[in-house]
Amino acid sequence: MAITREEVLHVARLARLEMTDDEVMRFQEQLSAILEAVSKVSELDLSDVPPTSHPLEIANTWADDEPHVSLGPDETFANAPDRDGNLFRTPPA
Repeated sequence: MAITREEVLHVARLARLEMTDDEVMRFQEQLSAILEAVSKVSELDLSDVPPTSHPLEIANTWADDEPHVSLGPDETFANAPDRDGNLFRTPPA
């Protein structure tokens, strides 16, 4: 499966990327090679392979969520660039 120049330019526009003609040609070749490699999977007989979201067993590695004392206002705003009482001051949008 080959990617066309127009498809590369379309994706570049969506990503707001400016590309030279050489870059478009290089990405067209590289993306076509990637799609060709991935398409080889469709040639395999995977009827006895169960669907999975990850090839290895994974477990939640986060620590238990235990209550603790929260930061006070002075610690909370210690690195804030600007403060208005107990509020962060931000520039207007």
